[in-house]
Amino acid sequence: MAPIPITIITGFLGSGKTTLILNLIPQLREQNPEYKLALLKNEFGDLAIDSQLASNSAISGVQELLNGCICCNLVGQLGPALEELRKTVSPDRIVVETSGSAFPATLALEVNRLARESGQYVLDGVISVIDVENWKGYEDTSYTARIQARYTDLIVFNKWETAGEDRYDECLDRVGDLEVDVAKVKSDKGWVSKNLVFGIDGGLAQELTDTDVIGDHKTNGTNGTNGHAHSHSNGHTNGHSHTHSHGHSHGHQGEVEVLSIELSGDKDARISTEKLLGLLQSAPKDEAYRIKAVLSLSSTPTNSDPDVPQPEANPSGRYILNWAFGRWTFTPVIQGIQEHGSSQDATLRMTMIFSRYESNKWKKKIEAGGFLQLEGGDASGLTVKKMF
Repeated sequence: MAPIPITIITGFLGSGKTTLILNLIPQLREQNPEYKLALLKNEFGDLAIDSQLASNSAISGVQELLNGCICCNLVGQLGPALEELRKTVSPDRIVVETSGSAFPATLALEVNRLARESGQYVLDGVISVIDVENWKGYEDTSYTARIQARYTDLIVFNKWETAGEDRYDECLDRVGDLEVDVAKVKSDKGWVSKNLVFGIDGGLAQELTDTDVIGDHKTNGTNGTNGHAHSHSNGHTNGHSHTHSHGHSHGHQGEVEVLSIELSGDKDARISTEKLLGLLQSAPKDEAYRIKAVLSLSSTPTNSDPDVPQPEANPSGRYILNWAFGRWTFTPVIQGIQEHGSSQDATLRMTMIFSRYESNKWKKKIEAGGFLQLEGGDASGLTVKKMF
């Protein structure tokens, strides 16, 4: 049997990775109604959101790796997760969607190693999604955002329509400063042809070596002081252990801070939609990168952009919230779909991702009340935890 092609899709928080994937599924099914696309999703925090959105679509199988980074402390789980998808779904292709802070070159190295050792996979390529509207802001502060654009076979420029041509040209120049010769394409509101994303046989991704990765970090770091050194030992699954010393010791997960929030109530409890929308409208995008939640709402919510189709009323009141840089969408949870255990039976489960040094302030704001409460005003079941 031919090896299963694997496509890695990376990009900073809120760039539109999940939207890109969801727009690929109808294209694949139109060509072949029996096509099986499987998703391996790495999420920040302890709440599965994007994978639940994928489960609402026609995707064939989903595996989640939560509360860590797939290129660092969760790398040992990559092999078993791929094997589980291979055995249970028999997919035609696997897409690995990284967390917004993952280092793609390290992940590509690990996929290449698994491909060599098992003969079951082949790395097709690494796709990096860039949010044109917001990339200038976080590219200045995030080493990882620059590296995601550097180690890739294809760059997808997303959200350029709202940013304007001047911002797009500026973003293009900044990517050019990385001195990489890579294919680039504009999305159409998150839509890119499957023929551009799949089957690219990414030469860069397949030919990466540890020496390439370490060398680039030394060049971009400051005498090794940005060195991100970590050891991966996953002998419990395949006896393989290895150490990478990558050059950014501040730790790329240290570029963001994460709050895990839960508001519990009785079986029929609902979150105040009005109060929640107040939170979404007030969170500054230079402080908050992402807000994701699964929750039961007191009334049908509205999306931020009027040109985006508004969510349908859901008899259960259950919705998935996806907020990025001041814009948000609500997706009704399909009746009969089994929720992931991270949100099942919770009135609200939320992950908020902030820039550095902002989470403590927002933890106090949320705990003070007024943003998240049950219909009627009760917030006694609210808990807010800082993950990292």
